[in-house]
Amino acid sequence: MDNPDNVAALVLAAGYSSRMGEFKPLLELGPLPAVAHAVRCFQRAGVRDVRVVTGYRAAEVAEAVESLGARVVFNPCFDQGMFSSVQAGVGSLEPGVRAFFLLPVDHPLVRPFTVAKMLDVGRLGPRGIVYPVIRGWRGHPPLVSCRFREEILAGPCPGGLAALLGKYEQESLEVAVADEGILLDMDTQEDYRALLAVLSRQAIPTPGECRRIFEATGAGEAVWQHCWAVAGLAGAVAAQLIEAGVRLDDDLVVAGALLHDVARCRPDHAREGAGLLAGLGYPRVAQIVAGHMDLEVSGEDPLSEAELVFLADKMIRGQSVVSLADRLRQVLELLRDDEPARAAAVHRMEQAGLIKGKVEAVLGRPIESFLADGSAVS
Repeated sequence: MDNPDNVAALVLAAGYSSRMGEFKPLLELGPLPAVAHAVRCFQRAGVRDVRVVTGYRAAEVAEAVESLGARVVFNPCFDQGMFSSVQAGVGSLEPGVRAFFLLPVDHPLVRPFTVAKMLDVGRLGPRGIVYPVIRGWRGHPPLVSCRFREEILAGPCPGGLAALLGKYEQESLEVAVADEGILLDMDTQEDYRALLAVLSRQAIPTPGECRRIFEATGAGEAVWQHCWAVAGLAGAVAAQLIEAGVRLDDDLVVAGALLHDVARCRPDHAREGAGLLAGLGYPRVAQIVAGHMDLEVSGEDPLSEAELVFLADKMIRGQSVVSLADRLRQVLELLRDDEPARAAAVHRMEQAGLIKGKVEAVLGRPIESFLADGSAVS
């Protein structure tokens, strides 16, 4: 599996969607139908050859994806089940195609960075099947070598493609990813509503996804525990402010805090961390991470998620809450021989003090008072 130009993606969108009661490929997820989300996922990951296998309501599905540049493969035997669509898609692949992704249309929220990671891993070795895995569970889409092409096309396979590939477990490779979307399908209306909820916050990783992103960078458990403490404080402050009527996204606050030191082991870690997260598809979180070390604050502007993370980071030393004055004393002692760094530290604490003042003006009491009554998460 060498290079994206030799890899295709097959999106299976041929079935009746009988369990759903509505036609899954054309169900709206935000401004796009599900099938378009699936196509764009692969394209954004660098897969140029994306093919959609159609059957039931083929003309409508084709109309939804042809403007995106996807190729349409019609499966005349779509009423015989999903394996027939796998065969139709695989049968359309030219000899130069070395491998293919396979994604049922009811898994439309896989992230592009997951596909990109699988492509990278697939180029490293001769394994025939690459599976994305989260929390020990395999999900979609697998990346399958075309050396299985003839066996797939040979005829019916009891148990479908999963059973066929199961015979080659020794040739498989599991790739850990931080993407809940590999497990999220939509067989029922309840599933569909759940996907809509996920989509509404997809630009923000869950705490579990934050943990897996963090682990992949090798920043270390002590740094994660610090970030967890910062998230506890920032989240507690955000909750109080939201209750007081301030418009804030508490999920964004927590994710920004959990990931603010994700690149702590690298030089210029704020910029490096922001670049990493932007590349993973989290630009809003990346913006917070970029500013967690240095942030210019205006007393006139509304409180922002970035300001809360900046303040919480300055009020947490290790895993403990400290006053800004104590934190500044500690920092100045460490930097006693570096006057420019000392001046920068003073400026940062002044900015943190401005944020603290804005928070307390809204809440009508010092932050320390609701930390003492147990509002913060330790």
